[in-house]
Amino acid sequence: MTRRISWALLAVLVLAQICYPLTTGDTRAGLTVATVVLGWLLSVGHALLSRGPRVAAALVAVATGGGFAIEAIGVATGVPFGSYDYSGELGPKLAGVPLIIPLAWTWMAWPAWLAAVRLTSGGSATAGGGSATAGGASTVGRWAGRIALATVGLAAWDLFLDPQMVAEGYWVWRDATPALPGLPGIPVSNYLGWLLFAVLMMSALRPLAGAAAERTDRRDHPMTALYLWTYFSSILAHAVFLDLPASALWGAAGMSVTAIPLAVTVLRARRARETRQEDHQPHRPGVDATR
Repeated sequence: MTRRISWALLAVLVLAQICYPLTTGDTRAGLTVATVVLGWLLSVGHALLSRGPRVAAALVAVATGGGFAIEAIGVATGVPFGSYDYSGELGPKLAGVPLIIPLAWTWMAWPAWLAAVRLTSGGSATAGGGSATAGGASTVGRWAGRIALATVGLAAWDLFLDPQMVAEGYWVWRDATPALPGLPGIPVSNYLGWLLFAVLMMSALRPLAGAAAERTDRRDHPMTALYLWTYFSSILAHAVFLDLPASALWGAAGMSVTAIPLAVTVLRARRARETRQEDHQPHRPGVDATR
């Protein structure tokens, strides 16, 4: 049930994103809003169905609630992102922040977290004779690596998102210097602000969500697909359809820290599964012997 619903929502989300380059003006703005709402429903719905209300509530509190709070502070004070204003094209606002903006934080926070969990879960058990100190160091190192991967996995998405949204005029920066090479109109402080808030968000998610948030299984395949689809489709869209080659390069480099190891892990798991299936195939005398 969980996987079927998640796969169905993901399919609708992918269709909406494919339509994005084919639209303009108010239609594109409306499609942007619809896509963010779909992404929020997909991630929160998956958290709820796969891990229960505590995890879903933690995700909403940290990413949606926290996302709104940091955006409201940012609009009012310029901290931590820099000084900026939202246009009126993204729907209703509260405290100067379009209501869909914190939904976008949530949409990508959950798959980024699950990607980091999957990448840092291997070899978690210590040897039977290992000392408690070694086990503790291993646990701390794994936790730190998980937070780092999830933080970069989420924050680097903005290397795609901000150039795309600024190009559409959905928000504007009052002081866009210094900027990354090839990405004028967006200050470096914006990306640093994303990193700061992302590390706070990911650090808070596990304690609030509980142990269920630090395991992955087959139910999470739609979230893995969502993260990898976001990565590879964003590179293609920016490079080919949106005329944003610099953000295609920056985003590809930034998100690769999490996305490429995740893709490799997925491919290895698939190969291992295929190998196991071959090993379990019945032996056919007189046929297999001739191979």
